[in-house]
Amino acid sequence: MAGTMTTRSWAQSPPPPEVRRPVMHQRWRQLTFLHWEYTPDAVQRLLPAGLEVDTFDGAAWVGLVPFLMDGVRPPGLPPAPWASRFPETNVRTYARGPDGGEAIWFLSLDAARLGAVLAARTGYALPYFWSRMSVVASAGGGRLRYRARRRWPGPAGARCDADVELGATFEAAELGQLDHFLTARFRLWDLPAGRLAVAAAEHPPWRLRRATVVGLDQDLLQAAGLPPPDGPPVVHAADGVRVRIGAWHRVRPARATGATTPR
Repeated sequence: MAGTMTTRSWAQSPPPPEVRRPVMHQRWRQLTFLHWEYTPDAVQRLLPAGLEVDTFDGAAWVGLVPFLMDGVRPPGLPPAPWASRFPETNVRTYARGPDGGEAIWFLSLDAARLGAVLAARTGYALPYFWSRMSVVASAGGGRLRYRARRRWPGPAGARCDADVELGATFEAAELGQLDHFLTARFRLWDLPAGRLAVAAAEHPPWRLRRATVVGLDQDLLQAAGLPPPDGPPVVHAADGVRVRIGAWHRVRPARATGATTPR
């Protein structure tokens, strides 16, 4: 049944996976995680067959994550000027697969580089959208300004304008299970050629910061098929991490006995 309570403890961040042969190197910078609680049914209907919404205390969660993508390159090559650095904004949720593991399911990904959008849509069937976007940090580094307007494909004009004030870094003991559930995610679901696949994203654990949203005007969640979010979001920020993306692998059901749960 969709919407069951998460079955393992999130008392601490799980260890990141080891990606021995990355297919892509990236750096994710100047991130803000905005999360809202939803009913499991509202999210489950947006998931493909084979995925079940992952919940925390009976609730599903949807994240709006604007950030700056930087240093994008395949192994053995330097980052290409201009093309390797661009803003991105993801609408994501969390789901369990037939292998018993949890991972991110992207409802949409807006990016400012048309080439990256076309490559991701055609090569990996990821729901990328071309948008006019910017990420601007204040002179003192204490405030981030995100702007996004969707260009193609529609709905044209879908937006995410967010202004965020950054605070101090959390101490490890200050982070609770919900903090880890929402941010400590190292696997990504996809559906290339109509078949469920998963990839690992290796990066150091987040050094999460306190953050406050001082302005937000968005309808990317609604454009993804969700009702408007109710109430203020749960907010985290992070300065950034270096990431190694692994190859996509077909997902097979977990064995009835002796199976381990991927993370």
